[in-house]
Amino acid sequence: MTVREIRIFGDPVLRTVCAPVDQIDDGVRALVADLVETVELPGRAGVAAPQIGVALRAFSYNIDGDIGYVLNPVLTEVRGDPVPTGEGCLSVPGLWHDAPRHPWARVEGIDLEGNEVVLEGEGLLAQALQHETDHLDGKLFLSRLDPDTRKVAMREVRESSWF
Repeated sequence: MTVREIRIFGDPVLRTVCAPVDQIDDGVRALVADLVETVELPGRAGVAAPQIGVALRAFSYNIDGDIGYVLNPVLTEVRGDPVPTGEGCLSVPGLWHDAPRHPWARVEGIDLEGNEVVLEGEGLLAQALQHETDHLDGKLFLSRLDPDTRKVAMREVRESSWF
């Protein structure tokens, strides 16, 4: 379908708690196609629907060449104590800070046919699952930063050319 423009920090859709996908129709199929095309670009590990302006519970992922999507994802389990993990976000371009993330995570949701989807793993996949489900709950990784780092990050946002 279409590679969609990424919404940037300050756009209200990024702070919106997303609604579940209640009915799988042509609009939802087009959304999934756009999410997948948008995440296929180099350097992208995940794209959540609000990042392309749609307040529905859906995200795509691209982890080590494994590309897919999940509708109505729920973070159902995390394991291990959160550890500082270098993280950035397409919606906060140019920033990179350590955010606390669990080393293992599981997300459960559905696909376009209504079949159950379970994604679980460690490393970048665990980080992406937590990051993308945060987006669907209206949270950016900036909210996960410790207070001192968050101050630095917010100064970087204010001083950025895109803000």
